[in-house]
Amino acid sequence: MLPILITLVTGLGGYLLAREFVRRRLRFVDAVQSPFAPLVAGLVGAILVWPLALLPLLSIVPVVVFGIGVGLGTASGARLIRRGETQQRRLTP
Repeated sequence: MLPILITLVTGLGGYLLAREFVRRRLRFVDAVQSPFAPLVAGLVGAILVWPLALLPLLSIVPVVVFGIGVGLGTASGARLIRRGETQQRRLTP
């Protein structure tokens, strides 16, 4: 039960982190609108998390699910930018 929960949390975490990062930080970067951006982001995310697969509780499955989550989050963030659904927050004095 615990490995399934860890896998779901890593996938959801990768999705949410990538979507917010693209929506906030990469808003003005044209390369994020490329059709290859989600694939590259997913591969880089999986490679960066790869050493965690050496831990006893994790296997390769959460790493792959994290990479898929990052790729889908990147695609979702880019879609939000194209639609113009970015929030502009102002700090009130």
